[in-house]
Amino acid sequence: MSQLRAVQEKLRLVKVLRLLKKGYTYEELSKITGLPITVLNRYVRGKVLPSTERTRELLNLLTPYINIEEEVRKRIKFDEHGLFDNMPVISDTALMTLMAEEVAGKFSDRNVDKVLTAATDGIPIGVHVARELGVDLVYAKKKKEVGVKRFYEVSYIPSASGSVTTLYLPQWALKRGENVLIVDDVIRSGETQKALLEMCRQAGARPVGMFFLVSVGNVIDRIKGEYTIPVDSLIRLE
Repeated sequence: MSQLRAVQEKLRLVKVLRLLKKGYTYEELSKITGLPITVLNRYVRGKVLPSTERTRELLNLLTPYINIEEEVRKRIKFDEHGLFDNMPVISDTALMTLMAEEVAGKFSDRNVDKVLTAATDGIPIGVHVARELGVDLVYAKKKKEVGVKRFYEVSYIPSASGSVTTLYLPQWALKRGENVLIVDDVIRSGETQKALLEMCRQAGARPVGMFFLVSVGNVIDRIKGEYTIPVDSLIRLE
């Protein structure tokens, strides 16, 4: 095992422990791992990293206790009207990092060059996924940035608003022939994602997959039927 890989596994263990610590006490984690509370505390705080051998043992032991989909569902908050808030999910950096590892694994064979999303809600998940894939994140905005001369520009009418929305992406952000993974936190109607696909077409870039943290209703099935690229979401809300 390379030194880089060994360090990555140790850091992953720290993330796993930090996530588990939100649902388990140190006493409970001590019983699960057989390690003293003081040692677990140092691992969680990042004060000490375990040996490579112990890291492997702990990851094998603790991974079954992590269910990313379940953790996301537990954090989504609904109001009395059935509307939901996913801020508790995207603000949990340990959870987002582990989720991004799974996403990166799903699309690792797609030779992704760029991750593309729409500002602002898609940026947190985009950052985590892009980092895991080792590529840059680019994102479309609803306003033109001062200092940028040329943009890819797509207008559409969101079904929920009845007004025209326009997304802008600097032309330097996407290059012809690049493989692009489109991500977003939520997909409801698919209109924003179609706009991002159109930006890829304008740039001559190649969409190679789409991933969403949450899909609402049957939109994910419709999107899968319309495109030949892999389309996936972590959880579905009816």
